[in-house]
Amino acid sequence: MARASETLRRKLEGEINAGRLKPGDTIDEKSLAERFEVSRTPAREAIMQLAASGLVEMRPRHGAVVVGLNAEQAVAMMETLAILEAEAAALSAERMLPEEVEAMRALHIDSAPFAADLDSDGYIRLNHRFHAAIYAGARNAYLSEMLRQTRRRMAFYHTSSLYQKSRITRSLQEHGVVVEAISAGDPAAAREAMRDHILSGGRVYADLVAALQRSNEHRKES
Repeated sequence: MARASETLRRKLEGEINAGRLKPGDTIDEKSLAERFEVSRTPAREAIMQLAASGLVEMRPRHGAVVVGLNAEQAVAMMETLAILEAEAAALSAERMLPEEVEAMRALHIDSAPFAADLDSDGYIRLNHRFHAAIYAGARNAYLSEMLRQTRRRMAFYHTSSLYQKSRITRSLQEHGVVVEAISAGDPAAAREAMRDHILSGGRVYADLVAALQRSNEHRKES
């Protein structure tokens, strides 16, 4: 039963991150059980797991609703993410093994053709692996989990920002600066480069949140 609920949670989390389930959408326990051909118990448990991670909230008479962010919350989370990512990069500059540095560099190089072709889906996959490599190199499990939790809350909006052509090109350039700083074993430079990288996408991210919020408000009024 626990395995069924975990599998279902992962599927729902993927749909939220991909934007198939959007902020404000309701997740109904009965419909969920029928759709995935499971009993209502794992469906209920999956929803509760999503609520515990902050991706949905339980509302009276509405059930589970996919959580959205307002512009103020979006900026706050982006600032927090920048601090956490910057520290992970600084720790990686001190702790990454030479082979890990080369693996990180290879991910950066492999992502370049996707950026050149403006292939957002391909770039997003490599972007995820690039940042995951830095988390691993930091060798701080607690920091890594905080980063993953924060990114899960921001996933839909952050992923959407990388569908903007200018953001992909800029992101690749910023990754290059991060790679060089970590490769040089310079924690101060790595911290600054990663902080600049995350905050560089902050305006695009906040604009996307604000636009979606306006769309949801218009949908409620109509």
